[in-house]
Amino acid sequence: MSFERLSPPTQDGTAVYEVELSLVIPVMNEEESLRPMIDRVIEAMKGFDKSWELILIDDGSTDKTLSIARDYLGREGLDLRIIEFQRNFGKASGLQAGFDAARGRLIATLDGDLQNDPYDIPSMVAELNARDLDLLCGWRKARQDALVLRKIPSWCANRLIGAATGVKIHDNGCGLKLYRSEVIRQVRILGGMHRFIPAWVASVVPSSRIGECVVTHHARQFGESKYGISRTIRVFLDLLSVLFFMRFKQRPGHFFGTIGLLIGAISSLILLYLAWVKFGLGEDIGTRPLLLVGVMLFLTSIQMITTGILAEMLARSDDTTKNYIVRKTYHKDA
Repeated sequence: MSFERLSPPTQDGTAVYEVELSLVIPVMNEEESLRPMIDRVIEAMKGFDKSWELILIDDGSTDKTLSIARDYLGREGLDLRIIEFQRNFGKASGLQAGFDAARGRLIATLDGDLQNDPYDIPSMVAELNARDLDLLCGWRKARQDALVLRKIPSWCANRLIGAATGVKIHDNGCGLKLYRSEVIRQVRILGGMHRFIPAWVASVVPSSRIGECVVTHHARQFGESKYGISRTIRVFLDLLSVLFFMRFKQRPGHFFGTIGLLIGAISSLILLYLAWVKFGLGEDIGTRPLLLVGVMLFLTSIQMITTGILAEMLARSDDTTKNYIVRKTYHKDA
């Protein structure tokens, strides 16, 4: 399934976008929140004097979420597209599907649980353009969530992510973000990497082009959060992957090769020492544990260097595999 995102380029090669703004909202089992969410989006965008579209991604809902969304197809003044996943693939896949389908020059994302406020979007568009940014992140400064289960883990994670990646954002996890589409399409959001979108964007543009602004945050009205304190461990593991890709994406051989050379140097020192003991002092080394350590370190060094070479080869291959499967796409003109 492919989506026509852009009109033919002009003579100077500049892309002509079909709409100014695409709103992308992944949803999963939000039957109580979805209708007031869409109504609020429509009301909030009445003051937006440029063209816009709404893209809903149904991430394998098992309730009436999809049915409610389809009720809005053909509504006057609403350019709505619904992407139905074949099963639940996760928020990152939902966002990626929205980015792939979006036709706008700008792309805004927000959660479908009524906690993000779409009334912030027009002002965010004005701020992004005024500050000439590629990514504007929402900052839930007055966050309406539980202190122990949500606020404290989030505070710790944001500090850790900022210190590790160098992208100083107060609220990496806020679902309300605004992107320039040509920039966000240069990265792929896989697994649980939606938590690190500012860091991924910083891998293709200077961090000075990433900003944040204070946005409204509401307490959850319906249902239960899809996230818990257990995600803290996953955030730490995902952060290690982010650091690797940020620093060694183009040359992974440097990462594995450096480790291999260091281990090889230690192995060489051990084996040289044992050679001196054997041939210089005439002592038996066959039963010494140090010999086994030296040999194992040498083999590990060879393995790490070989892994680096294979990683270099893989890094140069073009991976266009999608991390989601679309069952059906709904649109009023379909």
